[in-house]
Amino acid sequence: MSLLYLDSLTIKDDSNSSTENLSLEEDMDSDLEPDEKPNHKPSTTAEVYLEACRLTGVVPVSYFIRHLGTPTMDLNHHGLGPLGCKALAIALVTDMTISTLELADNHILAEGAKHLVEMLKANFTINTMDLSDNHLQSVGAECIGKLLLENISLKSLKLSGNKFTEDDAKSFADALSSNYRVKHLDLSHNAFSGRGGEHLGQMLANNEGLETLDLSWNHLRMKGAVAFSAGLKVNITLKHLDLSWNGFGNEGALAMGEALKYNNTLVHLNLNNNRITNEGVGTLCKGLEFNDTLRVLLLAYNSLTVEGALALVNVVKNSHKTALEEINICNVLVNENFVRLLELTCQEHPSLEVQYGGVGGFIAKKPPKRLDPMKVIQDYLDQRKLRLWDFFRNIDKDGTMRVPVGDFRKAVQQSSIPLDRYQIEELIQRLDRERTGMVDYRGLADTRKQMMKDHRRQLRKTESRQKKEKQKSDRILKTFQSAVEAVTPHGSMVMSPGAGAKEDSSGPQHFSATPLSSWHHIVMSNSSRYSVTNLSSEHVHQPHHHLHREQQRPTSSPAMRSYSHPNLLDDSPRSGPGKTGSSAQGTHSDPEGDVGKLSAATDHLTRSRPALNNQLSAGKSKTGKVKKKKKKRVEKA
Repeated sequence: MSLLYLDSLTIKDDSNSSTENLSLEEDMDSDLEPDEKPNHKPSTTAEVYLEACRLTGVVPVSYFIRHLGTPTMDLNHHGLGPLGCKALAIALVTDMTISTLELADNHILAEGAKHLVEMLKANFTINTMDLSDNHLQSVGAECIGKLLLENISLKSLKLSGNKFTEDDAKSFADALSSNYRVKHLDLSHNAFSGRGGEHLGQMLANNEGLETLDLSWNHLRMKGAVAFSAGLKVNITLKHLDLSWNGFGNEGALAMGEALKYNNTLVHLNLNNNRITNEGVGTLCKGLEFNDTLRVLLLAYNSLTVEGALALVNVVKNSHKTALEEINICNVLVNENFVRLLELTCQEHPSLEVQYGGVGGFIAKKPPKRLDPMKVIQDYLDQRKLRLWDFFRNIDKDGTMRVPVGDFRKAVQQSSIPLDRYQIEELIQRLDRERTGMVDYRGLADTRKQMMKDHRRQLRKTESRQKKEKQKSDRILKTFQSAVEAVTPHGSMVMSPGAGAKEDSSGPQHFSATPLSSWHHIVMSNSSRYSVTNLSSEHVHQPHHHLHREQQRPTSSPAMRSYSHPNLLDDSPRSGPGKTGSSAQGTHSDPEGDVGKLSAATDHLTRSRPALNNQLSAGKSKTGKVKKKKKKRVEKA
């Protein structure tokens, strides 16, 4: 067991304490003047702290001494450093009054974190600690992770701005998968990204105590955002979640919408500054339609317009289950239609408050595209099965396909071709580029094929774009579902929208974080536990007194199906003496022993389908022989 000692000021083992204490006492005698030697051992927290500061060579913090005895100790921005933190930790070992310790921005490094970890092994009074902006990095993350595995007093922990990387998230995920006492955790201003999102998502799936989580100013995008949302879907305790400044994007918004369909505990969600567009808000609203617990939704400083704002208010207006009371889109300019819709919605939901940027926005609509006059003429001729020569032969007597501009304009105006004055002038300019006064309408025939090609190319582009968008959405949803299956502990209860609860009775089971690419294999390996082969092996080896219970189960149960599995007993390979037989699927059984244990009442359950077929065929052969004997007797008579 290692402890912090005032005399040694080191973390050491008890077995070596006596020899090291003697050497340090000699050093203390040589460092002090005769009249400055202590007459008694320090007893109060202030005396212990002053003595520790003297021996470590650091300047004591007068604020700490003045505020001893208060429940909150605010030592932010005091420049303690690792040694100052060590002296403070020694003084706090026996303190029983301070419950909140704030040490933000003190550059204590991982070394100082180690001293605090050792102090908290003896101090069970401190339940709130702030270690933000202390450059703890990966070594400090490992120390904090070990602390969370053992500590039972901390309820709130702030670790913002400590330069944690992706792999450091695993330390917190492993610790918080079993530590349910921490209620508030701040991991903002770090560098968690793809793998970090996977680890944190699985932490959310396994944790049953965390209520507030701040992950703002990280890099949870794409796969990281999808994996984290998958963990949120099955979480049952989290109430406040801050994901601002992460670049979630529309992909993350889609996954978050799927998570909100099932999550029934989240109350406050912050998605400010996440590069979410109107499309992302649309997918998010699909989840809000089924959610009945979320009260505050912050979507400020995203790329939203009036369309996104209208979608959010329409969800509240049309959904009777929603509990939304506050929506923040403070950077969005809205229009009069939005204001009227909001007033109608507030009449049905008086508690709703929507913060928007002001009135003056507009719905961006593309102006109606003016049809190409050449295409209009071509469509007109195709519908009537005419040729260009048939249309212009009254004005082109010579058949040169060149007519004066005036005659061409007059002919088009007098026809029933749906062209306005501006389209006719545009057509004339295109057919008489050199301003000769003569229109060469051969250009209409030359451009017809090119126009058709361009039209088909545009259609292909539109179809390809829509197909890619659908494939992308399907891929995100598939990845989200795979992540949910990978992080969902067996035995947890997941409520489907509009459906009852489904519970897996196999008990809780924790999963370790893995890349998204391997989640499918994890799901398949877990599902193999419920294969027909494994179920059959479990039920064949049941004791004799359970057989009557199995007999009463309906035929649709897995146990009943396991008894009718083909070649389970009759065709299984028999092993030599002293060895256990095994089927080709790896199911171990002892045909001689197990068959003998089965009673006559349950013998029909153990018959395989081939065995039943053999009995039927044998019965048929017997009846055939009896009929032949009867015929012979009749003939003899």
